[in-house]
Amino acid sequence: MFYTKEMIFNEFKDVTAKDKVKKKEVFTNRIAYLSALKEDMIKAPKNFSNVSMTTDQLQNLIDDWSAPKPIDAFYKRIFNMTYAEKKAEEEAEYFDLSKKEKVYKKKEQVDTIQ
Repeated sequence: MFYTKEMIFNEFKDVTAKDKVKKKEVFTNRIAYLSALKEDMIKAPKNFSNVSMTTDQLQNLIDDWSAPKPIDAFYKRIFNMTYAEKKAEEEAEYFDLSKKEKVYKKKEQVDTIQ
């Protein structure tokens, strides 16, 4: 069986729904699914020829979902800061201290400031 990106997304959506059935959200089904997917990718790489994902990328996802706060783990890996820190940084970029209000700058203006 050949995997497609859509198949993987749909299967991940299904295991996410299983994790949310309980009162408290858990990530066990997602972690198990990603681990099984990684094993399958190692055992039968030809089945994943249509998918541009490496086993290293899958391991990163497994590590992120295994963390106590997956969103923080993801942001730490990508931006080297937590989700809250990244959002605070983005808010600060668009806050005009002289007017004490948010200012939405065009991309060109943000690029020239940095």
